[in-house]
Amino acid sequence: MAQALHQVLLALLSALFVSAHRFDPLELPKRTDARRFDSLRLPERADPSLLPANFLFGTASSAYQYEGAYRSDGKGLNNWDVFTHNSGKIRDGSNGDVATDHYHRYREDVDLMADLGVNSYRFSISWARILPRGRYGDINKAGIDFYNKLIDALLQKGIQPFVTLCHYDIPQELVDRYGGWLSPKLREDFRYYADVCFKFLGDRVKYWVTFNEPNVVAEYGYRSGQYPPSRCSGSFGNCTVGDSEKEPFVAAHNIILAHAAVVHLYKTKYQMEQGGLIGIVLHAVWFEPISQSPADTLAAQRAHSFFTNWFLDPIINGNYPSEMRQILGSDLPEFSEEDRTVLLKSSDFIGVNHYTSFYVKDCIFSECEAGAEGASRTEGLFLRTPSKNGVPIGEPTALDWLYIYPQGMENIINYVKERYGNVPVFVTENGFVQESRRNSTTAELLQDFKRVEYMDGYLNALTRAIRKGADVRGYFAWSLLDNFEWLHGYTKRFGLYHVDFSSLERTPKLSTAWYRRFIAKHAAADTFEVATK
Repeated sequence: MAQALHQVLLALLSALFVSAHRFDPLELPKRTDARRFDSLRLPERADPSLLPANFLFGTASSAYQYEGAYRSDGKGLNNWDVFTHNSGKIRDGSNGDVATDHYHRYREDVDLMADLGVNSYRFSISWARILPRGRYGDINKAGIDFYNKLIDALLQKGIQPFVTLCHYDIPQELVDRYGGWLSPKLREDFRYYADVCFKFLGDRVKYWVTFNEPNVVAEYGYRSGQYPPSRCSGSFGNCTVGDSEKEPFVAAHNIILAHAAVVHLYKTKYQMEQGGLIGIVLHAVWFEPISQSPADTLAAQRAHSFFTNWFLDPIINGNYPSEMRQILGSDLPEFSEEDRTVLLKSSDFIGVNHYTSFYVKDCIFSECEAGAEGASRTEGLFLRTPSKNGVPIGEPTALDWLYIYPQGMENIINYVKERYGNVPVFVTENGFVQESRRNSTTAELLQDFKRVEYMDGYLNALTRAIRKGADVRGYFAWSLLDNFEWLHGYTKRFGLYHVDFSSLERTPKLSTAWYRRFIAKHAAADTFEVATK
């Protein structure tokens, strides 16, 4: 009842706003017109003055989801190019061949960022645009030139590049040769690729990320087979090849060691001269025990260990979580002493992509449904569920994994702080999804009140964690633009700016005004603090 009333009030507020301003969002083609939204009263629980003075406010993107130009200027095919064309798994049958056409429209997009007021932009480099055939071919100068131009355009607007080396996509050549991350040979390719990027781009990049969400790559690529290279077995998915019980751990092991090798390269060859930082980004879900019983509390810890700590423990502490070793035994690869030496503290910061939370129920001392997510031995023997006694942990959204639970942001940041000794953290992704239906109008999509509420709630929770001592240094909204949303194609929209995928026109949503104002208030608070010292 309360939720229905809330929706009615939002609709009335929207109607009153449009009427009062005599404003039709369909007549808003220019980015500067978004400022007409600024007079609207929007949620303001989050206090930007509580954030550190040098805090990075940004938006995030990835090469495959944004760039398009998939065969332009010497770019080679990557695994997602091939997967989207051949798998039949994309909901609307689309692909990233054009995406938002960021490759050709990057200057326009940088102007949008400058108008928004962000001081950082997180993007990824397309490995196959730089090295179309990995180590087995030449460096593609046109690819280097594109990223040089993008970086220079950002810096001219006072926006810091925050660059990810691998956001899911790898050259298809290396998949064909090695089977992707199942082979240790791919570590050598990744090190070579990173060296090229550091050499040609690193003089202007102060923030590097090795991998985006390698836990998702291991899970979706090698356990459920939903992402390339589509490997799985048994009840985990419908694949022709793979071993869901073993291959995720092999792939993860190689990714972890590839990360360590590249961090070592950067620190020993480039960091002193270039003065940047390097880290890794994990998808971080908050897992809430479904009851206060010791069994469910331990199950929630196992959920963290089998999902996020699986990667962070080796990178920070040099070994896999004890819960994983106890349950998996010899199925979990071992690190050599040399590996541990290179791994220890091989990250200047941790990137946290946080969107959602789930309840967790024990499956060791309690019976769980066979095939339930997380319930198998190699997944950690816990049941992951969005509901407790029929009540969801938070308001559902257009994605079946995304529930609105702002408290999860504070919880996950505090958890990372306590477990890893308050290593610097950036919230590298956080955002709200809209469903793009056939009958959805642009006017409806532009008035994204729910996104504003979501961002306000999660930023409010983030400020609480910072007030309690968490060393958080930045927040990146996912995403600047509506874009290609992996298996969902263009049916889901995360952008602050609406993209018409026929014309590729960008139009600001309501959330741009809220985020711009939030950032501006932070800047004003900093100015006041400096002036009064």
